[in-house]
Amino acid sequence: MPTTYLLVHGAWHSGQCWERVVPLLAAAGHRVLTPSLTGYGDKAHLLGPDVGLDTHVDDIVGLITAEDLTDVVLVGHSYAGLVVSAVAHRIPDRIGRLVHLDAMVPRDGESAADVMPVTQSLIDLALRSESGWRVPPLPEMPPPAGLFGVTDPADVAWLRTMLSDQPVRCLQQQVRLDNPAADAIPRTHIHCVTGKPEGFARRPVPAVQPNGDPAQVWELATGHDCMITEPAGLAGLLLDVGRSGLRPDQAGR
Repeated sequence: MPTTYLLVHGAWHSGQCWERVVPLLAAAGHRVLTPSLTGYGDKAHLLGPDVGLDTHVDDIVGLITAEDLTDVVLVGHSYAGLVVSAVAHRIPDRIGRLVHLDAMVPRDGESAADVMPVTQSLIDLALRSESGWRVPPLPEMPPPAGLFGVTDPADVAWLRTMLSDQPVRCLQQQVRLDNPAADAIPRTHIHCVTGKPEGFARRPVPAVQPNGDPAQVWELATGHDCMITEPAGLAGLLLDVGRSGLRPDQAGR
């Protein structure tokens, strides 16, 4: 049975970053959506100081409802872990599984800076900058960290074409996770374990999911932007997620 995958990019990126993963999922017969959030890609002209986390949550909720999507495998990369978490609480009945892809995993009322304190330094720099709100992409570092974990020169050049500044409001706004119905959604965590810059430590994943199932944590031996550096490995894990079935309360749909 075909699965609907909705892949949500992280900070500074655009939906184009999934270009190498989409055909691998589509070849297996599945539907794949890779929207760019407001301020990025084909929506770069909408970038501004009023764009925040809530804007991006509205982007994804709006897409899911407009397309009348159900049983969605909702994948959030990096910053988009906050986005997909909030989406799951807004429309839990439409989400079949939540996938945190090397992502920020918030608790109710937290901002990006709460989840990953090193983010506060980016916020402070943006507030003191000439614009007062722009957060430029992180700089390229020596391998293995590279540019978001990408080290191949051709891939780095391609990645640079899709990067935009991040509005500081995205990192300041608190996520609202107050719908207990979202607890039923099964979750998968995929961690990229190569080239993690200092200060970007992730939180431990609780041993038990909110729905009572054991935690599902997988690793990819590649850098942060695994959709660029290891698309086949990532697609394989996402296909496994899709084959794992729906949550029990959706089984009769």
